[in-house]
Amino acid sequence: MNDTTEGGAMPQGRELEALVQGFHDSLTAIRRQVRRIIVGQDAVVDHLMLTLLVGGHCLITGMPGTAKTLLVRTLAAALGLTFKRIQFTPDLMPTDVTGTDIIEEDITTGHRRWTFVPGPIFTHVLLADEVNRTPPKTQAALLEAMQEHSVTVRGTTHALAPPFFVLATQNPIELEGTYPLPEAQLDRFLFNVLLDYLGAEDEMEVVERNTTRMDAPSIEACTSAEQIVRFQWLVRQVPLSSQVRARAVELVRSTRPTDERAPDIVRRYVRYGASVRATQFLCLAAKARALVEGRYHVTEEDLHALALPVLRHRVLANYQAESDGKSVDDILREVIGA
Repeated sequence: MNDTTEGGAMPQGRELEALVQGFHDSLTAIRRQVRRIIVGQDAVVDHLMLTLLVGGHCLITGMPGTAKTLLVRTLAAALGLTFKRIQFTPDLMPTDVTGTDIIEEDITTGHRRWTFVPGPIFTHVLLADEVNRTPPKTQAALLEAMQEHSVTVRGTTHALAPPFFVLATQNPIELEGTYPLPEAQLDRFLFNVLLDYLGAEDEMEVVERNTTRMDAPSIEACTSAEQIVRFQWLVRQVPLSSQVRARAVELVRSTRPTDERAPDIVRRYVRYGASVRATQFLCLAAKARALVEGRYHVTEEDLHALALPVLRHRVLANYQAESDGKSVDDILREVIGA
């Protein structure tokens, strides 16, 4: 266990109990606020909450009109975090994301100097809308920010204020004019969450809400940036037994066709398996899930429940899988159940 948090000395005794109680009270309040706007999609909301508690990033794959943007905006407001949205397009430049240096002149002295103008990436929650519609050069502008929480412009590194999350969306059906995300960038997303259509009753509720009133309910902030950072520290204090850690390693290694423990379905249909980063993310997400459910230990069930969204964008199927109609999710379900 770490000796300190980012905010100072490690809480002890009643202070730690108060932090845990505040954690659960905040989650309850956040869910209540989000449900004032968002109907259904509870599983997706839970995955986004886990992403924030781990300090990771999330890729949201869903059809148009499934409220991806509204969901992220609502969650940011409930968390009390700053929010910015970038609509990714083919003509978007890297400096449109990171910001740029401009020359300013002092009118009194005539002296000129370079001044950095921050881009929209300088926020707590960044919605990268349709991230696969921009060329790789601009997609790469996110890489440093996602991994290092900083951006470098003209040789100068500018730090991003914590917490920082990238919640990116992509359309799974409209592939014309898109640029598939490179594996290096995909690997930096904690989850790839699939946003599906609502059930009939939930869809009726959406129609009722949005055709009978002009304004959406206001959202109250339930936490602050400082509290989120403390909650992220708290998640990392959840114990992980050697047995559960070994199961996490086994799960991830089983996705690699060259590994001796890889099942036959992986050897036949998988070209590349998940990285070590996947193992780390799986364990962290499992810790967050355990704490959210009021437990202070991680179980193998936590790993199995989160393995699919953690691994589906890190496993690359081969042509044989496509020919036989086997999706990555199909393969992973067999691996998880093995």
